[in-house]
Amino acid sequence: MQDPDPTGGRRDRVYDYPAVPVEPSAEVVSGTPRARAGAALRRRKNWEQLVKFCLVGATGYAVNLWVFSLLVLVAGVHYVPAAMCSFLVAVTNNYAWNRLWTFRAQRGHVAYQGVRFLVVSTLALGANLVVLYALVGGGLSEVIAQAIAIVLVTPVNFVGNKLWSFGPQR
Repeated sequence: MQDPDPTGGRRDRVYDYPAVPVEPSAEVVSGTPRARAGAALRRRKNWEQLVKFCLVGATGYAVNLWVFSLLVLVAGVHYVPAAMCSFLVAVTNNYAWNRLWTFRAQRGHVAYQGVRFLVVSTLALGANLVVLYALVGGGLSEVIAQAIAIVLVTPVNFVGNKLWSFGPQR
C-alpha cells in the first residue's frame, strides 16, 4: 500500500495549484528593473502570450463595442453606465479565454485568479473611463472614443494580468 500524500492527493499526479511559476530565463538577470524588463522582452514565451492576450482582447473588444453600441444607440443608455455594463460582459469573456488559453500553464485556483483578474480589469476600466470622458469631451463620438480608449488601456491590462492575476501565487 502506498503512503498517502500529506497534501491529500496521489503521488503519481501532478498538481498545478498553486500556479506553476514561469520558468526563469537561462541568462542571469541582475536585480535592476531595467535589466529584468530587458530580459522579459527577449523571452519568446512572453511575446507569444502577448499575441494570445491581444487575440482574446480582440474578442473582448468586439463584445465590449457591440454591447456598448447596443446600449447607447438602441437602448438610449448614457455612455458611462453603458461602458460599465459592456465592461462586465467583456471581462467575463476575457477571463474565461485568458485562463483557458493565454495563461493556461499558470492556472491556479479559479476564484483566486478571477478576483485578481477583476481587480486589474476594474483598474483598467477606471483608466478607460478617464480616457473615454476626455475623448468625448474633446468632441469624438462615444463609440469611436470607446474604441480608442480600449486600445490605449490594453498594455496596462496585459502587464497587470501577466504579473499579478496569472503570476506566481505566494
